[in-house]
Amino acid sequence: MVTKFKKIIKFLLLPMLLITMFINYGCSPANILATGSGSAMVVAEGERSLGTVIDDATIKVNVAAKFLNAGNNLFVNINTSVLEGRVLLTGLVDNQEIRIDAVRLVWEVEGVREIINEVEIGNRSTLSDYASDLWINTQARGLAAKTIGIKAVTFNFETIKGKIYIAGISTKPEQLEELILALKNIKGVTEIVNYVILKE
Repeated sequence: MVTKFKKIIKFLLLPMLLITMFINYGCSPANILATGSGSAMVVAEGERSLGTVIDDATIKVNVAAKFLNAGNNLFVNINTSVLEGRVLLTGLVDNQEIRIDAVRLVWEVEGVREIINEVEIGNRSTLSDYASDLWINTQARGLAAKTIGIKAVTFNFETIKGKIYIAGISTKPEQLEELILALKNIKGVTEIVNYVILKE
């Protein structure tokens, strides 16, 4: 049931997010939608060049296409975040072979410079497990907005079995530290995995 629910959400969201990406691209080069497939990341002005944002969005779309064609529910079970050619994979799959196959497919995409594979083996046994992760993710976004304000939109959060993965770009390490401390206080959080790129 969880898989069907996720599949419906992802198939509805991906086309909408891709359309939004191109609408935003035409309207404001400073705020471009850079990731999709269930979650979105808006890139604030000055943190990445427009060319880099477009390259990352292209990688994201090409990875999604590879996962759709591969079967094994890769598109449904694995989330991707792309920052400056670095691809963060998160999610749950049934076995190690599927996990390895996902990495192989991502390496086939032009422009990929690095893969961070945080895909876990296992499953969410009930809808309540999925709902719990969704609730944690919502809390994380809310805390980010409260802690660092509008810059929170430049962070991507994925929660798997209570473990929060953060990806993004920041120029303020003290704000990032404050955010991580706040996230640790969310009920149900077991670990924070930080993949935020710090820039001067």
